Formats: sequence, C-alpha cells, structure tokens
Amino acid sequence: MEKRRDFLKKMGALAVGSALLPSFTFAPKKVKNIGIQLYTFRKEMMVDPKGTLKIIADLGIKQVESASSNLGLFYGLKPAEMKQTCNDLGMTLRSGHTSIDSKWQDTIAQAVESGQEYLICSTLPYQGQTTANYQKIAERFNKAGEECKAANIKFGFHNHNAEFQQDKDTGDVLYDVLLKNTDPKLVHMEMDLGWVLAAGKDPFEYFKNYGARFPLWHLKDMKGRRSTEFGNGTLDIVGLLKHSKDAGMKYFFIEQEEYPVSALDSMKINMAYMEKVDY
Repeated sequence: MEKRRDFLKKMGALAVGSALLPSFTFAPKKVKNIGIQLYTFRKEMMVDPKGTLKIIADLGIKQVESASSNLGLFYGLKPAEMKQTCNDLGMTLRSGHTSIDSKWQDTIAQAVESGQEYLICSTLPYQGQTTANYQKIAERFNKAGEECKAANIKFGFHNHNAEFQQDKDTGDVLYDVLLKNTDPKLVHMEMDLGWVLAAGKDPFEYFKNYGARFPLWHLKDMKGRRSTEFGNGTLDIVGLLKHSKDAGMKYFFIEQEEYPVSALDSMKINMAYMEKVDY
C-alpha cells in the first residue's frame, strides 16, 4: 500500500513538473524539403547538367523544378534520364516550367515520362493587358488543366509582375481575373513571391482572399526589382512560412535570378539562412 501511495505521489509530482515545461506541441518547425528552380543554375545546367545536379544535391536540396532551355525541357537530358539522375542524388523532380505552344502535347508527354507532378506554364499564351484577354487566357488554362489531368499530372501557372497590372478601362487586377476565372481543381497557382513584391502587392492578402490556391511558391528575396540572397531583401520569409497552410503551399522552390559572384555562392548563403529559420 505504501509503495502504491509513493508511486502516485511521484506521478503527481511528475505531472506538475511536466506542466511547467515548454510544450513540444507548439515548438517552432524547422524548414525541410527545400526545393530549387533550376533557372538559378541556368548557365551551369547548360554546360554540365548531371554535375550541377550533384552540386545542388550536396547543398541539401530535395525538390527540383526544371525550366525550358535551348537544350529542351531538361537541359539536354532525356526525361527518364533527368528523373533517374535526380532520384540517384536523393532529389525529386517535382515540377517543370514551360509554355503552351505548338509542342504542348509533346511537353505533356515528356512531363509524364520524367515523373514530375506539376507542369507549370511560365509565359502567357496570348498577349494583351486587358480583362478580356485574361479571360481568354483563363479559358485556355482550364483546358490545359483538363489535358494534364487526363495525363495524371497537374497544370499550373507561374506569375511575374506584369500580371498584377490593372486593365486601364475596367480597373481589374489582371492576376485576379485569372484567379476568378480558372478552376482551382484544374489550375494550380505557383506564386512567385518576389515578383508579387516587385509589383507592389501583398501575398498575405492573396492568401486571405483566395485561400489554398497556391500549392507552389517561388521563394525569392528582392531588393526592388532584383533578386538577392535571403535576408538582404524585403521578403518576409518567416512570416510567409507561418502562413503556408493558409496558402495551401505544398512545395517551395528557391529562385535567385541575379547574384554578385555565382549561383553556388548565393545558394550557400540562402541555405545557411534557411537552416536558422524557425516558423
């Protein structure tokens, strides 16, 4: 009996002590599963794609997004070869940038062969900064979403800053026209956060107004209209990550378009920054 009372006393003391300790349930999260848009290493990828991918993997990158080049969608590599190279290095070819053109059906086929989950249009198929034109674009994007869905991949759109201009006659923000006229189940928005800032817009407002429309991000710190290393610009990286669930974010890709020395030097700075981030 005495042993049982002693045991209960000890358990009670332990419970009180535990209540005084910080709760691990609310401990800040470390950033994991970091991705990169290969346009960051565009020059290096054109010269030595496999060697450059090895360098990228050694930085701790886990997710890869390709970009079209003069050597094709995968810098001269075949789709299956690109997939295997990434897999061998412990990375996943998650997404790829392209355009909707006369080779669109072949582009879809290559995306399927490469095993990527997302196929992202990074250029507008029709030109004209009007509401009517963006409604036409939205219609084409919905069709592209259906075509990709039939191939078991997901279609999306990557913004720059021009999409945030207003139609001078209607006053509509053109990016909003796309959001309002595309099917969320077919068109997955990849928000380039740097270009949103450059356009003078607030990404948090888009998360608030449109919810989980943004499963992919480009994480890009900016000084004015030029990209820079993390911590040197005006992008609220920690704040954005804290609201990643509001945006529906599943994957983000670091992209830096300009750098003072080299892509590798800048990415080392970016990765060191991310290692210290809690959110």
